[in-house]
Amino acid sequence: MGRLAWAPGEVAEVSWETARVKSLVIDVPGWPAHRPGQHVDLRLTAPDGYQAVRSYSLSSAPERGRLAVTVERIDDGEVSPYLVDEARPGDRLEVRGPIGGYFVWEPAVGGPLQLVAGGSGVVPLAAMIRTWAAANSAVPVRLLYSSRTSEDVIFRAELEGLASARETLEVVHTFTRSAPPGWTGHRRRIDREMLEEVAWPASSGALAYVCGPTRLVENVAGHLLAIGYPRNRTRTERFGPTGGP
Repeated sequence: MGRLAWAPGEVAEVSWETARVKSLVIDVPGWPAHRPGQHVDLRLTAPDGYQAVRSYSLSSAPERGRLAVTVERIDDGEVSPYLVDEARPGDRLEVRGPIGGYFVWEPAVGGPLQLVAGGSGVVPLAAMIRTWAAANSAVPVRLLYSSRTSEDVIFRAELEGLASARETLEVVHTFTRSAPPGWTGHRRRIDREMLEEVAWPASSGALAYVCGPTRLVENVAGHLLAIGYPRNRTRTERFGPTGGP
């Protein structure tokens, strides 16, 4: 299957991650095993022939013939409301990809690995963590995850389970609007002070991957540079409006 060729896909499974976020497992005959951090284009065709295309990060670890995307509903969106609210097993769509070679990580790349996510920016980072776990990698990983509220945390149970089971994975949350009762952790947007406290020191040679809304990504990338991370050790991916968690 050529990288830019459209291929038929069928929704195999759906699962809610939050009240606004759903994961879809899609069977795609001939799908190659993607690289963690890549994305795909999905194309929907209406009965009248109208087509809409949107790009979504892959949330699954590499697997041949099957992939997963995790989609947040954008209320005025053209595609996400259907994928989140309407998509069911057996629904058909078209898939193009995998796409992207810059914002990718595999165990052979090494670490330490510093992941920073805002909102649904955790999706490609989750693909990296799932791949890391499946490979039983010894690379130490830290994830700093900014969400509006605890109800907005995507993959929360899975991340907590992996962090409890593996000493080499640390997950740190910060909430920007409201925190759960009794919360003693961070309650603000990610800033330089938080990164100095949470992130691997620059002297560790860590690789940083940052994904989220544009403003968050630009701020975090600047703070990482200020605390000593070389530009070539920080990779970023941004999406959507300039606001965010």
